[in-house]
Amino acid sequence: QVELVVSGGGSVQPGGSLTLSCTVSGNSFVNYCLVWFREDPGLEREGVANIDADGRTSYAETVEGRFTISQDNVKKTLYLEMNDLEPEDTAKYYCALEGGTYSGDYYCHQPEYSYWSQGTQVTVSS
Repeated sequence: QVELVVSGGGSVQPGGSLTLSCTVSGNSFVNYCLVWFREDPGLEREGVANIDADGRTSYAETVEGRFTISQDNVKKTLYLEMNDLEPEDTAKYYCALEGGTYSGDYYCHQPEYSYWSQGTQVTVSS
């Protein structure tokens, strides 16, 4: 059974930093994509960053150069390091997983993800 548990949200001033963690258990997929999404009331859900089983990463333009996604396969944990935070980064953040037998970054281009964490709130405000 796949379970994703996220932690690390909070409040920070503009220009500050936060790191989110997502502990992934039960992931037996050989090929997969782990994604950080965010949602804010009134806005569409946004895929912020993703990483596949081979370590390839991709970022939304809104966070490119400020956020870094990484995974620790020993600790089975996904991270999102967020620097130079802006008020526009305020949202509830989720991690999600999709996987299977297709190779490459196939699962990072899927419209839906099967497994989700609970959300964690990130608030950037002065």
